[in-house]
Amino acid sequence: MQGKFITFEGGEGTGKSTHAAMLARHLESLGLGVLLTREPGGSPGAEVIRHVLLSGAAKPFGPEAEAMLFAAARDDHLNCSILPALSAGKWVVCDRFVDSTRVYQGVLGKLDRRLIKALERVSVGTVSPDLTFVLDVPVAVGQERAAKRRAGGSPDRFEAEKTEFHETLRQAYLTLAASEPERCVIVDATATKDDVAKRIWATVNSRLDPAMAPFVFENNLAS
Repeated sequence: MQGKFITFEGGEGTGKSTHAAMLARHLESLGLGVLLTREPGGSPGAEVIRHVLLSGAAKPFGPEAEAMLFAAARDDHLNCSILPALSAGKWVVCDRFVDSTRVYQGVLGKLDRRLIKALERVSVGTVSPDLTFVLDVPVAVGQERAAKRRAGGSPDRFEAEKTEFHETLRQAYLTLAASEPERCVIVDATATKDDVAKRIWATVNSRLDPAMAPFVFENNLAS
């Protein structure tokens, strides 16, 4: 029995973490086993690498080094958390996955596509999400939301980039989503939180039919 794998993508301040958590709670309300996780991070080793990446410590080494660190974190996350959960029949809801590397390091960092593909072969192999939501808001809206979320704290490695970076990021995500419509769904995240959540749930319900999934007993699963 294999679970389902759903990812959330988008620029800064689009609401990925919020809506990933809301979806996970909705799935749990149906009695489904759910793993809510994130990247970079999601496993002990990957969380260590997350600190290095988001602190900006790896930035001076260039996008190649950052991409390799993301791949190392993803490999640990996949093998320690995602694959065991899927094999046990859980639904995995993940805040970011390979699309983030394709966009941030591939498009924004201008890395050779062959390097991105090679890192994916090593870190994820043939694993791919069943469904990916690309949350989209105008850059100014995302930046304002991110600033409120920080509540006066310092921006992380990517939040601190200039507006032009975020404009290119937004377009790169829209282009990626348009190229894989069978997997990716663009969601206008400028609507109210409840309206966005309803759109997400309607898509999950129509594409993956969670109500028909078998019940997973959590006490029989690894966390």
